[in-house]
Amino acid sequence: MRPALEPAIKCPAVTVPLSESTASGTFRFPERQERANATMKVTEHLARATAPPISFEIIPPLRGGNIQSLLALIEDLVKFRPPYIDITSHAAEVVYEETAQGIQRRVKRKRPGTMGVCALIQNKWSVDAVPHVLCQGFTREETEDFLIELRYLGIDNVLAVRGDESGYQKPLRDGKTANDYAIDLVRQVADMNRGRYLATDLLDASPTDFCVGVGGYPEKHFEAPNLETDIRRAKEKIEAGAGYIVTQMFFDNARYFSYVEKCRAAGITVPIIPGIKILTSRAQLASIPRNFYVDIPSELSDEAGAVAAERVPEVGVEWAERQVKGLLDGGAPSLHFYVMQNARAVSRLLDRLRLA
Repeated sequence: MRPALEPAIKCPAVTVPLSESTASGTFRFPERQERANATMKVTEHLARATAPPISFEIIPPLRGGNIQSLLALIEDLVKFRPPYIDITSHAAEVVYEETAQGIQRRVKRKRPGTMGVCALIQNKWSVDAVPHVLCQGFTREETEDFLIELRYLGIDNVLAVRGDESGYQKPLRDGKTANDYAIDLVRQVADMNRGRYLATDLLDASPTDFCVGVGGYPEKHFEAPNLETDIRRAKEKIEAGAGYIVTQMFFDNARYFSYVEKCRAAGITVPIIPGIKILTSRAQLASIPRNFYVDIPSELSDEAGAVAAERVPEVGVEWAERQVKGLLDGGAPSLHFYVMQNARAVSRLLDRLRLA
């Protein structure tokens, strides 16, 4: 195993057992939990798993896009028995369009449909859906409505994130308010879990029961002055009511294990799920660091740069395979794959792991 992928430490405070086949280097997919139309929380999936669960993150289609491509993507993913799938959410953003009247500034949501995709996944495939809930672009009142509708659909998992800057600041009118940071979202959901809604005159309001996840950054959030400060912020989100952390993508396992060690030293005891992205194109060598503020090890970038473009996905899959084995050997409680719109690379990876 290459140095960049070796676990620096064993991951402490892990509650999910590793199977014998996992410990020996062969991945074993966990058995699908039988459900009588009842959802489970992410934390319950982790606690009950007999082997580290795998999960995926996808994005809704573009506005007006073909739903068939999304259905095919989910069909490709559910064969690996994920207990849950994350669905990203997207705020309105400013776009500039050429019209007969010249270039005009418009505000659009390019990818609506998060709630519909969640309902589809949970009811058609009996896989728990984890919609992302954003600060950026939504008022607290809109967030409360969104959470109420999720509750009616039987969806009780959410991931609270601030969201990317879109260039559009939604105006707050008629007394509306906004969440500025992910911790504000966590507090709002925690309030609803206690039966506290924004409107104080509700007569029949009952507590919700959401399981809340939050993001973590092994290489620190790009706005944090240092990793230690970033971990303190993560702890504040846990104390506010979050039940688990899923990390930003990383390509060097030592970053993850060091992050877990520092989180445990800071008093964070919840599961910390590693987020994995498979490199699939040479262009990602520039776009991933630019958009996600993570480093790509020189060994991986050199390998990807030395092969023909069509062989880059093979390099990425091989790297991710070594990453996965190192993470499981080091005691990672679960694996979360950033798939987005294409399952080819992750399917190749998981087929290789299953057949190893």
